[in-house]
Amino acid sequence: MQIGLPLLRSSFQFLVPHRPFIPIEDLSKIQTMATEDNADLTPITVITGFLGAGKTTLVNYILKEQNKWKICVLENEFGEVAIDDGLVAESLDAPEDLITMDNGCVCCSVRGDLVRTLGQLASRRKDFDAILLETTGLADPAPIVYTVQTNPKMSDNYRIDSIVCLADCKHLGAHLDEKKPDGSINEALQQVAFADKILLNKIDLVTPEEKKALEDRLRTINKFATVIETEKSRAPLEKILGLNSFNMESILSYDPGFFDEEADKKIHNLELVQSVGIKFEGNLHAQYFNMFMMDLLRERAADLYRTKGLLSFHGQGDTKFVFQGVHEQINFGPAQTPWKEGETRENKFVFIGKNLDRAELTKDLMECLVKEDDTKA
Repeated sequence: MQIGLPLLRSSFQFLVPHRPFIPIEDLSKIQTMATEDNADLTPITVITGFLGAGKTTLVNYILKEQNKWKICVLENEFGEVAIDDGLVAESLDAPEDLITMDNGCVCCSVRGDLVRTLGQLASRRKDFDAILLETTGLADPAPIVYTVQTNPKMSDNYRIDSIVCLADCKHLGAHLDEKKPDGSINEALQQVAFADKILLNKIDLVTPEEKKALEDRLRTINKFATVIETEKSRAPLEKILGLNSFNMESILSYDPGFFDEEADKKIHNLELVQSVGIKFEGNLHAQYFNMFMMDLLRERAADLYRTKGLLSFHGQGDTKFVFQGVHEQINFGPAQTPWKEGETRENKFVFIGKNLDRAELTKDLMECLVKEDDTKA
């Protein structure tokens, strides 16, 4: 499904979930949208992971052992095994059939339409601290993100909180090395590339040297994801739930060193999938940036797994803009805090995807800066 920035030559536009496209000139409307309260929305954490990574153990831990969080686990019926033979003793005949645990958590089997399942949960969603959506075997969470952000019934009740990749520390390296017969990118690379958080599980089964080598490799592929070490899938839930790490504002909290080119050069990167951070000072020209994004998405949308940006536009006063994208879907709007007086106007961009050319991206982006001739009447 083709969705994203309907970029016009005359004005830069934004995608706000289930609302009309707004040109940059009408900034008041965008700011009104940005100030709407999202605190009432129930957070959804999307879990990806390979067979054997420990997903079932994680779900069992959430449902049976921990007592701090009340979580609704949406279990894909095509998961690798049943959650627990004793836990799910009866058949879930319909999506609205829920099994409530002693700790207040709930297990629900998603059979068919995700929108219908979440819609039926909406009336009791405030009973839960979070929703955990297990998508074992699904490498690309973009359809889920698109559904939650653009379907009015979903975006009025839910928001994507984070995308978590559960990884088997002992076997992930072999998955990353796997060559697909048709030359397509393998699922392990996609899962790591999409993640905001990576749960590096089974660390007790490898040596410290093996673990360090794998962590270095993961940061080459996606240096913006937080790697969390776990044993037996006992994840510190406060580090993966309710943090709003999928929010556009998350780019503001990145370590400034992530954007340094010299840091990239320290690692000889042989990965097909990688992450690139770019930063430079100045004000962007809305129309030039508009054309850059239009061309980039038209030509490279399939290769761009995640994108994020922090932008300063010429003629927009102290308004600081942020955006993030999953493939061709781009969400854009003003940041919660404006540029401070005396603050350096530094634009920052994050690209995670296949065959990225840092030098070319930097060159094309810097050509979007306002030049002296552009400001002359």
